[in-house]
Amino acid sequence: MDKEVDSLNSEATPKAIGGLLILVALGVIFAPLRNLHFVATTYPPIFKDGTWEALTNEASQAYSPLWQPLLLGEILVNIVLLSASFYLIYLFFTKKSAFPKWYAAIAVFSAVFILLDAYMVTLVLPNLPMFDHETTTEFARSLFSCLVWSPYLFLSKRSKETFLN
Repeated sequence: MDKEVDSLNSEATPKAIGGLLILVALGVIFAPLRNLHFVATTYPPIFKDGTWEALTNEASQAYSPLWQPLLLGEILVNIVLLSASFYLIYLFFTKKSAFPKWYAAIAVFSAVFILLDAYMVTLVLPNLPMFDHETTTEFARSLFSCLVWSPYLFLSKRSKETFLN
């Protein structure tokens, strides 16, 4: 009888974060920091140094009607991803059962966004390669999350025993 009670209690109590989930935790913690650094160092200079005016003014040689929606879309998506990554931290450390689904959704969304953004840039700058070093690195990181960590979160016993709330 006591074994049954212990078994029921252990099933209802989430396991401590350990094993490979420590690597997931590091990714979940550092993702918003990387995104915040990217947003803070990439977009403000565009508006401060005259780049925005050069890209969005019809009289400019650098003008394309696609620059404004492309840049504003990038900013918006990066802010949404930043917000989602903070929510992901909350889900992870409160061991919510929704964490694996949110993690996978954000990973897939990020990979698709990277591809679409790279394609859109090539529409504006056709001589630019779609997959430069930065794009390739970010896409590989997203793909790794989709193909390795997402299945791990859905299939591993450790994950199933951790994300119960």
